[in-house]
Amino acid sequence: MADQPLLNTYGRLPIVFDHGQGPWLFDTQGHRYFDTFSGIAVCGLGHSHPAVTEAISAQSTKLMHCSNLFHTSIQHELAQQLCTLAGMDGVFLANSGAEANEAAIKLARLYGHNRGIESPTIVVMERSFHGRTLATLTATGNARVQAGFEPLVSGFRRVPFNDIAALQSLADSDPSIAAVLLEPVQGEGGMTLADRQWLHDVRALCDRQGWLMMLDEVQTGNGRTGQLFACQHYGVLPDVITTAKGLGNGFPIGACLARGKAAQVFQPGHHGSTFGGNALACAAALAVLQTLQRDKLMARATELGARILDELRAAFAGAEYVREVRGLGLMIGIEMRTPCPELVPLAKARGLLLNVTSECVIRLLPPLTLTDDEARYMVDRIIQTIKLYAGDDRQRPRTAPPPGGRGITRH
Repeated sequence: MADQPLLNTYGRLPIVFDHGQGPWLFDTQGHRYFDTFSGIAVCGLGHSHPAVTEAISAQSTKLMHCSNLFHTSIQHELAQQLCTLAGMDGVFLANSGAEANEAAIKLARLYGHNRGIESPTIVVMERSFHGRTLATLTATGNARVQAGFEPLVSGFRRVPFNDIAALQSLADSDPSIAAVLLEPVQGEGGMTLADRQWLHDVRALCDRQGWLMMLDEVQTGNGRTGQLFACQHYGVLPDVITTAKGLGNGFPIGACLARGKAAQVFQPGHHGSTFGGNALACAAALAVLQTLQRDKLMARATELGARILDELRAAFAGAEYVREVRGLGLMIGIEMRTPCPELVPLAKARGLLLNVTSECVIRLLPPLTLTDDEARYMVDRIIQTIKLYAGDDRQRPRTAPPPGGRGITRH
């Protein structure tokens, strides 16, 4: 589609999708592909989940949008559920992860100004990703995606991930710091997990310094790791949580949650959004939260994720071309020893959609609704494809694809 009217902002594969069902996407030629990364952690319930479809359809007959100059009951219902489930006190509803992070950045700056800091600074991590707006791009720890967009925004300091000594050094030397922003699992940064002790040390340091601890859970949130938010695995309660992606299962919505002193920072006129918290988005998000709880999908992500990790580790034990397999729940990374961009078209030719991040990490973010048969097919197909790519002739026998229906039965 070289003559398309869309701006050339994405390196798209030569494929045009028409519809999806569960973990499957179907192109305009009738071919189906197994989506191993759920639109990059968006469709956590799978494509076209009936609960979300029905919620959006029903809400569309009542109210789709209302100015935020007024209240809507469905917005309040979603805010209450999010705060209750996350242990937070208030939420600002936006349209995306980048917008949620922009809200957190503004909140942190205003918090710093309220404490008498003339030019508040936010500490961010190397190899992080927080979005592509100018402020979130600056917060992102990837020079490649920043290139060409200078001058970047001031007010950020960067330290290595999982390094409390570096953060303490900044605390000792920079009195302008107001907050720390980090991801509990760096998705774009190579599926790297935060160390438990480090997160607790960051929380303690923030408490001593009066900083806000802000966690970007845009990718890790909404049941992806086996808890609603990944910080709940660690027993750490931040001051601010941002999320999006899986919250709407494909319908655009983002949220910036805050508690305690952070929840008191914004006052009328400090921030806003025309479409943030619109009724359709809230209906979709409520359907997602209800389905996650009703179908026990977070426990399913924990159990199934552990099995998939075990299978992949066993399959690649001793394989010199795989450095490590790691993950949390259904957020799994297979790190190759060398860059592997050719894996993506190879997998596509075999009916498998793969995503490679940080040049050599295969990022798996399958739907939380996978059946055992679907999970088996996905794992076998991934193993076969990676071994084929690596020239490893110890491939498994090919597994037949499961039926094309949703198959919501779980064992």
